[in-house]
Amino acid sequence: MHVRPRFAATAASALLLAATLTACGDKGAPPRAIADPSAIPTLSASPTPAVAPSASVSPTASTAPSATPAPATSAPAPAPAPPTHLSMSVTTRGGRIDLVRGGPAQEFTVTLRGGNSEAYRHLLLTFQMEALVPEPGDTSGPADSVLLEHQDPASGRWSPAELRIANDVKPYSLYEGGSPLALGAVRTERYRLRATATGPTGSSPLMVGAVDTDAPEGTPEERGRPGYFSLPHGIRRAP
Repeated sequence: MHVRPRFAATAASALLLAATLTACGDKGAPPRAIADPSAIPTLSASPTPAVAPSASVSPTASTAPSATPAPATSAPAPAPAPPTHLSMSVTTRGGRIDLVRGGPAQEFTVTLRGGNSEAYRHLLLTFQMEALVPEPGDTSGPADSVLLEHQDPASGRWSPAELRIANDVKPYSLYEGGSPLALGAVRTERYRLRATATGPTGSSPLMVGAVDTDAPEGTPEERGRPGYFSLPHGIRRAP
């Protein structure tokens, strides 16, 4: 069977259709409609992830060094105490010694207070009176007109103490003995004085001195005798 004419017709038809489509495209024909728009994949824009704003760092807040507390300052050292020296006081009833010849004794105390500038190894208490002038009928001399006694602080016993009756001054270098007195120490001694029954009467101060027996000869008075007190004293006849 002979079929070439059918094939030729078919081929001619295909060529004609292709030419027609080409001509239409060249003339700016509108694009062909898409039968199913959903078939075209949709490109969804991926949202840009939100970036948290970076915290701004303040140079003064983060880089500045933390405040350091000022070191505690110690209180200023106290000023040194001013120098003080030995002092001596003598106390008795009425502030003076009033005796009756042959009568009772009168007590008095001597108190030494050491300063902060000097300690003593041998500090001796000395007692002196000027001589009283005898009157007619007085049978005892000036040296026997009064009797000085010292009380032992441990036993309470009274014993004779040295009392110099003279009108001159005994050099400090001739004294010996004495007791120590430390810095700031306080020492109190108790004494009593009695007038004899036949001695002279009158008045003469009782001079009490604290003598540093370690002071060399020629030491000034204020250092050789750092303590001194004059206690008023008088003797009268019995009524």
